[in-house]
Amino acid sequence: MPPTQQWLHTTSGRITTCPHSWMTAVHWIAGSGLYTPARTHGPRWGTTTIAIAQEIAALKECRPSVDYLARKLKVAERTVQYHLGMLREAGLLVYRTKGTRISGIGGRASEFERVIPAAFDHALGIRTIGEGATRRPIGAAEESRTLLGKLAKKAARKTRRPRHRTPSSKGPRCTPMEGGTTGTSSAASTNSPPESKLASGQAKSPTPKKSNHRPRKLNKIGRRFQVAGELIRTVTWLQHANRERIAWVIRKFTDQGWTAREIQAAAELTPLPARGVSRPSGLLASRLASKHLVFDTPAKRAELVAMWEDSQHAAQERHAEPDYSDLGAGPQSAAARRAWDVAFNTISGRLAADTTPVEDSPLDLEDLTSEEVVQMRLDAMADPGLLLTTIELAGEQYARRLYTSRLVDQTLALEAINARRNTLAPAF
Repeated sequence: MPPTQQWLHTTSGRITTCPHSWMTAVHWIAGSGLYTPARTHGPRWGTTTIAIAQEIAALKECRPSVDYLARKLKVAERTVQYHLGMLREAGLLVYRTKGTRISGIGGRASEFERVIPAAFDHALGIRTIGEGATRRPIGAAEESRTLLGKLAKKAARKTRRPRHRTPSSKGPRCTPMEGGTTGTSSAASTNSPPESKLASGQAKSPTPKKSNHRPRKLNKIGRRFQVAGELIRTVTWLQHANRERIAWVIRKFTDQGWTAREIQAAAELTPLPARGVSRPSGLLASRLASKHLVFDTPAKRAELVAMWEDSQHAAQERHAEPDYSDLGAGPQSAAARRAWDVAFNTISGRLAADTTPVEDSPLDLEDLTSEEVVQMRLDAMADPGLLLTTIELAGEQYARRLYTSRLVDQTLALEAINARRNTLAPAF
């Protein structure tokens, strides 16, 4: 294409709709053999031309600086100028504005427009609408679809320039080559030591190598997966859970330094549902909601673990209580039975005499310290029955003042859900 047609207002090509379509035309020009450079010196069309075209296609504004392309592809600036000239001669690049040198400011890069030559549309039967450089493609000939598919695959691949290795020194080798046709060598002959002087391979080297291997330190992501694996191994209802899901649920806790035991204590502070656990990760997420904001110090977490351990020990002691339901029929003779009744009545009388009446009136909130109020609220979180008992004895208003309205509403909602679930009847 002559220089007079290398401008946007004089070109016969059309502006490309996307960089991929333009690279398809570049590969078609490279494989068709229609382009012949106007000059007889300098580099020829090859992988460097394709690589420069790929860099130009990746630009948002087609204003490629020569020194930028030279640094990116590690070639000379003159080489970049040669290949830009070939892309213009092939009708793939046209000037929008030509670069100039402004006094006091410096050089300004030329602004190009990526265009597809008219020869590409004619050869492949591309149908277009519109006029001039702004016409758009609307279809292609049926017989050229296979070729277009091959060109599209080439355009999608990243072309890499081959590495040019510098040859090593052409001088003679230092080590003589054995087994050749001649018996002599230009290098001095070497004699192998006798086998008696060879080392057995068991002696230690006089200069042993120092190992710089250090244990790897877990990062934030590694600690999440480590604690998640420990939870899955130790917590019974998490044994079939997905490790990635558990690591995502506990990410905020492990990032603050929570241990697996502290997370288990926070999750098991309230009893597990009697119907079982169907989604372990979902139950864990609901149990741990916002607790990393409440127990934000190691001291608070230690108190949480102690409270959870006490509840675990109390549950074990309740299950370990002896069963007095089957103690036999008692004494068989009438005299023994009379003596049994006399002793029982005597002990009952003494216990009734020593029993002091207990005041059932509720405590005044003003008499409680802030630590006692916090502890009573934690106990209510661990055992909702305490809150329900307080409502029955002292009323809902007193319970809301003591345990906060949020905790009372949450407990009443859970109680209503459990009551509704227990009253459901089967549909058959």
